[in-house]
Amino acid sequence: MYSAVPPHVVIFPMMAHGHTMPLLDLSKALCCRGLRVTIITTPLNAPDITSKVSKHPQISLRVLPFPWVPDLPEGCENTAHLPSPDLIFPFFRATKMLQQPFEGVLREMFETGCLPICVISDFFLEWTLDSCHLFGIPRFASHGMGVLPMAVLKAMHMQGLSSIRAMSNSDQVKFPQLNLPFAFVKGDFPDTILKGNDEDPWNQFIIEVDKADVSSAGFIVNSFEELEGEYLATLESFLENKANAWCVGPLLLVNNQVETGGIDLKNQSCPYIDWLDKQPVWNAVIYVSFGTQSHVSDVQMDEIAMGLEMAGQPFIWVIRSTKWSPPKGWEERVKERGLVARDWVDQRSILAHPSTGGFLTHCGWNSVLESLSSGVPLLAWPMGAEQGLNAKYVAEGMGAGILIPQERKRMETKEIKVIGHDVICDGVKELMAGERGRRARERARELAVIARQAVERGGSSDRKLDKLIESLTGRDKKGV
Repeated sequence: MYSAVPPHVVIFPMMAHGHTMPLLDLSKALCCRGLRVTIITTPLNAPDITSKVSKHPQISLRVLPFPWVPDLPEGCENTAHLPSPDLIFPFFRATKMLQQPFEGVLREMFETGCLPICVISDFFLEWTLDSCHLFGIPRFASHGMGVLPMAVLKAMHMQGLSSIRAMSNSDQVKFPQLNLPFAFVKGDFPDTILKGNDEDPWNQFIIEVDKADVSSAGFIVNSFEELEGEYLATLESFLENKANAWCVGPLLLVNNQVETGGIDLKNQSCPYIDWLDKQPVWNAVIYVSFGTQSHVSDVQMDEIAMGLEMAGQPFIWVIRSTKWSPPKGWEERVKERGLVARDWVDQRSILAHPSTGGFLTHCGWNSVLESLSSGVPLLAWPMGAEQGLNAKYVAEGMGAGILIPQERKRMETKEIKVIGHDVICDGVKELMAGERGRRARERARELAVIARQAVERGGSSDRKLDKLIESLTGRDKKGV
């Protein structure tokens, strides 16, 4: 199929679990098509990546030392290690110091005659565009978002943020480029983008990221055309040089095919899978997790605990906090129907288990795709980034979930944003046993079938990945 020396791709994920996992799935898919892959990472991230790609000898790692900066505690080489969300900007800026050693790797590849046919870089590593230009290598940007949220955020920047900042949170924001079946209001947008003004260091950084984005050779998108194809042309209109946005997902389903032909629950032995196996009713368990980067206050954790108890539904709750303790007597009262996991869990396996019937989630795009790919409806509770867009898209656009009402609660002397236990209880009950939950479950199952078809041989995402490789290796004489 290929020459004696197979084409070579360099993949550079951001040091964040949600940004890395899809690119590892993509690496395996490229290897199955005869390519070699070099993944760039840092020392403390290397063991986890190695454990996930060790079965694929065509994948190798190049480890660059993570730069020391005074703003970050020692050993913070992944966003999951950050003790406060306030450190995310210093973390991103620290990655800029990886540019010189990364260019050293590319120079070594040039000198040995094995330059990659492209670099697929996380979009937050915007400086990789300049590095790739030095060696004449195409740079593709990988986003942790779907087509529609990406298009909305690009449209926001084109429209100008000043006018949106002046709106109230309930004001609707319209985009002439996008024909949306539901309304976006200012409150659906990320606070990180709308805060401050264009001169703020964070916003200056986002402007730099956006400029590199649109000047790249294209976008690699973890989605599929049957879900978001109607928004592709709008997203591609923001790219220069008539570049493409390549929908090659859901990449977790591609990974399932590569690794096992599907998630093999029977051969997994761990406490939470064993617990799920013992559940007497299928689709009865609600899985609760808010990702690796969401910081949930102790007050909010108390409300979640009480809400889950009141709902009376079997649950698995993944808790990241090492400091929070449940209310007195809570663990004893829920022990017959609830499992609390404080260690890492394989979320994909939990969602794929037949006992799991719902997912209370922050609506990061990976979690959305993992849930939909398993036919599990979502109880959407956005907590940051573009999650407000994802949540509304899932609930009102796709019809595969329910939104948790956002509210403010009076706590002692100040008003803070806390979702009350009664709201959580009502949401869980509606998703798991209500009419809206039934409709969302039916829609999620429909999308699961379509998602699997997209990644199967001849499916839309399968064809797109083939065309991307053909365009880069020069084997597509007619272009794409």
